Amino acid sequence: MSGDSLERYVITDHARIEMQRRGITEAEVAAVLSAPEQCEVVRPQRLVFQSRVEQGDPPRTYLIRVFVDVDRTPPEVVTVYRTSKIEKYWR
Repeated sequence: MSGDSLERYVITDHARIEMQRRGITEAEVAAVLSAPEQCEVVRPQRLVFQSRVEQGDPPRTYLIRVFVDVDRTPPEVVTVYRTSKIEKYWR
């Protein structure tokens, strides 16, 4: 599954709360999951999908990281965040 896109998934209540708190839209999550730049295993059955995005004025590059539990059907988005520390997480 690593590196693949994820078209079918559900977003948990916790993830929705975090998305709202962090100002991340469902469209941004969908974009990362449908065409991730990177995907890696965090622990068995949990993957993180990530992509760089340009946001703000002036534009800055951020990394959106989407954590997904893949041991259920459909897979569940468990949390999402945006970071400017791209070099810390980029593989």
